[in-house]
Amino acid sequence: MALLTTEDVLNKKFQYVKFREGYDQDEVDEFLDEVVSTIYSLQMENQELKEKLEAAERRVAELSNGDFTPVETPAPAVVETPAPVMPTFTGPQDPESATSMLALAQRVHDEYVRDGEEQSAKIIAEAKAERESIIADAQKQKDNVLKQLEQERELLENKINGLRTFESEYRSNLRNHLESLLNEVGNNEN
Repeated sequence: MALLTTEDVLNKKFQYVKFREGYDQDEVDEFLDEVVSTIYSLQMENQELKEKLEAAERRVAELSNGDFTPVETPAPAVVETPAPVMPTFTGPQDPESATSMLALAQRVHDEYVRDGEEQSAKIIAEAKAERESIIADAQKQKDNVLKQLEQERELLENKINGLRTFESEYRSNLRNHLESLLNEVGNNEN
């Protein structure tokens, strides 16, 4: 089914009924069903495009932060929107009721778009909050690891300094001991 354009809606002409005043009720009903179907299709396409845009923006942010590792981006969560209830049109149809039905269809469309935008803004805000939380956790982990490594480095430096001191004292004691032995040997020869 081809999607309706704005011109299709504005230029639509209905057949007049021969035996009563107004338009052919079935023709008006079918047209309004097409309008509702088109609006629903556009909303679904709009939602898919928003999800693709969010995924693309996330990937661009990852790449711009220097994270060039290939990452499988998870499929965006699919938000199920209930299919619109197709209204059944009964009763006498006159130009005013057709106009009011078009106004109703426009109002329903506007509500769906507004709800979609609100939901989109909510999802984006939640994603940003989660991103900030993940970044904060990663920063905290990095700081903890660096602190631990710094402590280990200080401990190793202290051990190295202790070993150097031990080596120096050992050499000094050994030299003193050898000198005393040499002195004893020298004294015994005299």
